[in-house]
Order: sequence, then structure tokens, then C-alpha cells
Amino acid sequence: MNEIVVAFLLTALAGLSTGLGGLTVFLRKKMNTRFLAFSLGLSAGVMLYISFVELFAKANSTLGEIYGEKPGTLLSITAFFGGIAVVALVERFIPENGGGKIAEKGNGLMRTGLITALALALHNFPEGLATFVSALQSPALAIPIVVAIAIHNIPEGIAVAVPIYYATQNRGKAFWYSLLSGLTEPLGAIAGYLVLIPFLSDTVNYMVFSAVAGIMVFISVAELLPAAREYGDDVPAIVGVVAGMLVMAISLVGFL
Repeated sequence: MNEIVVAFLLTALAGLSTGLGGLTVFLRKKMNTRFLAFSLGLSAGVMLYISFVELFAKANSTLGEIYGEKPGTLLSITAFFGGIAVVALVERFIPENGGGKIAEKGNGLMRTGLITALALALHNFPEGLATFVSALQSPALAIPIVVAIAIHNIPEGIAVAVPIYYATQNRGKAFWYSLLSGLTEPLGAIAGYLVLIPFLSDTVNYMVFSAVAGIMVFISVAELLPAAREYGDDVPAIVGVVAGMLVMAISLVGFL
């Protein structure tokens, strides 16, 4: 029981570090469109790098080892574009309310923040399960993984909090949404312990990873990058994309 509690606490610590990113809205007294463009670009950079370098690459490699290179690649590609199809469908149900140009901008940012939160929550769920299982096997071995996840969850929290703050001008709401997007990591741990572990396989795990990669690529291209250009200028958005990729590249070294 003690091992289970420790594993759950480590997983919760990693997941809820998104709240540290959400604190950005309290630390910056004045928000401007350049910072918004940078933050949206940062979000896109984080999600694109995770998708292609971590999730899809691991899925493609592992499924190729299990089924052979061509069948494994077909499975990972199918899951990737399946994820895109799912999020494109879900996106249609997130409302866009009118009310003038300012209201339209605010609602557009709220929608961007909510969709980003959904994508990162989906990403964090299997990540939480993986962290929980590794912590059960060896808490000492899991600590570097937890630290790496916590570091790369901070910009994920920024990705959620900043557009929601701009949309609502409510710092508390922006923070809580960022925190909730990381809550799926300990939820993944609970689900894994109670339900999923007996049914999980490498095939299921890595097809889910590939699908989540597709979801995040779609959101980066369809939501974050267009919003960055609409609400700011190109330079901070591009700098944000590169910075997001760099942060993730450095944080993922903790997994090696």
C-alpha cells in the first residue's frame, strides 16, 4: 500500500506542475499581444515537438518491432490520422459566440484555450499511467522521469492559461484550467490501478500515443498558430515556437 501511495503522489506531483505554468497570469501584471503571440507560439512548439519527436516516433518504432516495419507503420499512421479526425469532430462542439469584434476575439481565445486543455489532458492521461507503473516498479528510478515530466508540464500550463486569461480577464479561472489539464495524470494513475492495467498492451498504448500526437498536431496547426498571428505579430510567435521546441527537447533528456 505504501508503494501505491508513493507512486500516486509522484504522478500527481508531475501532472499538477501544469499549475506552475498557469501562475504566469499572476506573475505578469501587464499582458500584451506580443506576449500572447509568444505564448501561443510556445504552445504550438511544445505540442509539435512532443507529437513528432516523442509520441509518434515511439509509437512507430515500437509497433514496428511488434508487427514488422510496414504493418507497424500503417498502424501508427492510422492512429495518428484517427486522432486528427476525432479532434476535428470534437472541435465542432465547442461553441463560438458572437457579440462584436472584441467579443469574437475573446471567444476565439477561450475556444483555443479549451481545445488546448483537452489535447494536453488526453496527452497527460497515458503519461500519468506510465509514470505510475514506473514508480510502482522503482520509486528511485521514477524520480528523474517525474522531474522531466514536471518541467515539460510547465509550458503546457502556460499554453492553457494565457489564452483563457486573455479571453476572460480572470486570472483565477485561467490558473484553474491550467491545473485541471494536468489533473488527468493522477487520474490516469487511478484508472490504471483500478481498471486498465490488466487490459493494456504495447499495441494499445502506442496506438493511443500516436492518436494523441495527431490530436496535438491538428490543434497546433488549426488553432494555436493562426491565433498567434491574429492576436500578435509573426516574430514573437516564431520565437515562441522555437522556444517551445527547445524547452521540450531539454526536458525530454530526462527520459533518456
